[in-house]
Amino acid sequence: MSSTEKSSLEKLPRYQERKFLPKEIDFSQKAEVIAIYEKLLGRAIASAPELEQWLLDRSELETALDQAGSVLYIRMTCQTNDQEKAKAYQHFIEAVIPAVKPLDDQLNKKYLEAARDFPLDPAHFALYDRRIRSDMDLFRQENVALQTEVALLSQEYQTIFGAMTINFQGKEQTLPQMGKFLLEPDRGVREAAWRATAQRRLQDRAKLDELFDKMLKLRDTIARNAGLQNFCEYQFRGYHRFDYTQQDCEKYHQAIERLVVPLWKEILEKRRQSMQVDKLRPWDTAVDPLGKGPLKPFQEVAELVEGVKNIFLKMDQDLGKQFSEMMKLGLLDLASYKGKAPGGYQTVLAEARKPFIFMNAVGVDDDVRTLLHESGHAFHALASSHHPLFAYRHAPMEFCEVASMSMELLGGEYLSVFYNTEDWQRSNFIQLEEMVYILIWVATIDAFQQWIYENPQHTAEERSQAWLRVQRRFGADLLDWSGLEKEQGSLWHRQLHIFEVPFYYIEYGIAQLGALQLWARAKKNLGEALSDYRKALSLGSSRPLPELFAAAGLKFDFSEKTIAPLMQAIKVELQ
Repeated sequence: MSSTEKSSLEKLPRYQERKFLPKEIDFSQKAEVIAIYEKLLGRAIASAPELEQWLLDRSELETALDQAGSVLYIRMTCQTNDQEKAKAYQHFIEAVIPAVKPLDDQLNKKYLEAARDFPLDPAHFALYDRRIRSDMDLFRQENVALQTEVALLSQEYQTIFGAMTINFQGKEQTLPQMGKFLLEPDRGVREAAWRATAQRRLQDRAKLDELFDKMLKLRDTIARNAGLQNFCEYQFRGYHRFDYTQQDCEKYHQAIERLVVPLWKEILEKRRQSMQVDKLRPWDTAVDPLGKGPLKPFQEVAELVEGVKNIFLKMDQDLGKQFSEMMKLGLLDLASYKGKAPGGYQTVLAEARKPFIFMNAVGVDDDVRTLLHESGHAFHALASSHHPLFAYRHAPMEFCEVASMSMELLGGEYLSVFYNTEDWQRSNFIQLEEMVYILIWVATIDAFQQWIYENPQHTAEERSQAWLRVQRRFGADLLDWSGLEKEQGSLWHRQLHIFEVPFYYIEYGIAQLGALQLWARAKKNLGEALSDYRKALSLGSSRPLPELFAAAGLKFDFSEKTIAPLMQAIKVELQ
């Protein structure tokens, strides 16, 4: 991108003026980027203050490069059918990032060598050093090209799903727009919508399986190049999961199977009885069980934005002001439209130190929760934006999701902005039921991914059968899937994390337990809970994961000891 093609996102004022980088640099030009890296690599370091300054200059470079990539990604996901935007992102992934990775490794080596000669304060830099050593242990030059291939395949996944539309009820609908029909009281409409959506995904089944097969082979090779047994082990290290193990994740799976699946069974049985049906089908789980129409919190996206702003103002004036500023700066792209990538995310424009929220709102209750969720991520980014080191502005993912999931629960106390009292209660009831389900879904996705990468030589059919086995373990047979075996076997295709960010899912389960603890605290003292929440967010990743949880007044634990009382609290609330 040349400076004459700057988007509004790039025109955001920088958090602070550049001191090391040129005022203007084109991050799409590999030679310009390499020259900056080489300048850092060539600088002599003769004291601890010089090392600290070197780190700050490296942070400035990482910050600007990260923002350049984020802008390109935002553009691409907002318009997957725009070839120019796709090519610009692809060029960045193919040309710039592969050139940077080996240079980053060299910077890591230079830093650790200098730190041996000029030790920095271990109270502040110990975590940074641990991550740098882990990254150095994993880095292999031969993996750079393979990781680039994986990133480009991830872009292809976005393009495939962004192009999926369905002609339903006389109108072309996106996949997110089809979701609202699953809330209709008319069972025939729900079934037709569910089947139409599933059939549309099945049209690309072979293409998606082939795409994933390529990803799987590349990821397995990457792990083995790094001298590791499989990609499970590789990704654990790559995600800097220092505070828990794969065995801990398996204990989580077992606890969910024993404690949460039975509660979900009770919830579904009560739903079946209320709906007066013999068996629940996949299109029966989202609709109101008493036959009431879907909750309609807003008609236009502008109403959603204004309503959520008012929720935050009622909850905390500072949070309300921060959200208002995001509105003013155009940092929200919330409507669903053709060509837009699926899902929702929050990303940070690192040099401006401002968050950006992307989602696909269609006028349903879940849209309110999604915006509350992504706003929690945004508040986290703003709270930790003061850290001089770029690396400390990004908390571990397990705690990032505490920030977002807590905001869903805390925001639920103010839904009178959108609803009358009865509908407000309905919305919170739905939220609690979904929290039970998401704990199960997290275990399902995580266990499935463990099987995938521990058995990398499998076929697409074997993968489909493994998916069905894992689903059955976690209660899929509580629904009637008869005649839908092919659709059920490919259901995992819709989970973009499996394709794009493998093993990023257990974080949702760990964080949900943290968020439920905060919710329980807030019921007793909202002000105190919010104060601790914001204090913990401000730490970024400058402290270990258990300390981040402790700062928010939470236990970092996902064993039965923690899960059992939380499930009991939900059960009481639902009753």
